[in-house]
Amino acid sequence: MEWLNRLVTRRYRQPHFQQARGRVLDVACGTATNARYVPDATEYVGIDVSVDMLEQAAANVDWLTRGETLREMDAQNLDFEDDSFDTVISSLSTCTFPDPVAALSEMGRVCAPDGQILLLEHGRSSVGSIARFQDWRADAHFEKHSCRWNQEPLDVVVESPLTVVESSSALLGIITAIEARPE
Repeated sequence: MEWLNRLVTRRYRQPHFQQARGRVLDVACGTATNARYVPDATEYVGIDVSVDMLEQAAANVDWLTRGETLREMDAQNLDFEDDSFDTVISSLSTCTFPDPVAALSEMGRVCAPDGQILLLEHGRSSVGSIARFQDWRADAHFEKHSCRWNQEPLDVVVESPLTVVESSSALLGIITAIEARPE
């Protein structure tokens, strides 16, 4: 999926995740694509439930240069102390969590009170015909990819105990960048 990052998501990940500071937790890090966009001065910790994804991330050692840490872990049950991170980031992930509100709650729990949570999510388009297509194919898409591609990312965050500081959307309303903070 590196081609997808280069073609589409890089232009959104880069400016959004460059805001990260301090100790950074990347939730559902996959192949650690986000690691290349956080500032060099940060301490990067990536977690994912998939050992295969973490192995692929570790294989990218040529660009993992800050002593990054990769751990197998469930986003809905983070094995970190409260207030452990200055920044929590995640991209294109809430659509796959069995309980996205629980995962967002955990992100808030491990984020320092003065920290930030940076999310880059995809969801239902703001363009009627595209949104209707997404709705029509939602069940089949979920069955094949375990992805709720027509969710409303801001609605999911508002349901959680996080406070939205700022948000913006792009790519026909499909991509949503969210800055939030713990409650």
